Amino acid sequence: MTEFTPLMSFSGGLLIGLSAVLLMFSWGRIAGMTGILGGLLPPFNRDLAWKSCFIAGAIVAALLFRLFGGAVAYTMPVSTAAIIVGGVITGIGVTYGSGCTSGHGVCGLARFSRRSAVAVLSFMSFAFLTVFVIRHLL
Repeated sequence: MTEFTPLMSFSGGLLIGLSAVLLMFSWGRIAGMTGILGGLLPPFNRDLAWKSCFIAGAIVAALLFRLFGGAVAYTMPVSTAAIIVGGVITGIGVTYGSGCTSGHGVCGLARFSRRSAVAVLSFMSFAFLTVFVIRHLL
């Protein structure tokens, strides 16, 4: 059972959207977390400064949220090995899909990108199918 948290969910979505808009207006860049994080790994490129600040801001914001009593209780219904395998599969999908949920889902759909719409429909369909198979068939 998932706890219903409309205020926290709305606030988080608002902050994600605001950060995407600010990054687009200030640097002219798409807020795709995987692309930003990947740009920090070797070989480095010339955009190291803003990418470092963006990732640091995401980490610091989560730490500040926790520090000021915003902890959210959660459980992991799968093993650590399953999380690692899922991360690897997601990384492969991000590579072949040329972007992640934040790049395609938040920024691409907001720009009415057809390519992003297809990507979002693809990964959401496979996410629904995966959850159904794991929870109801296996």
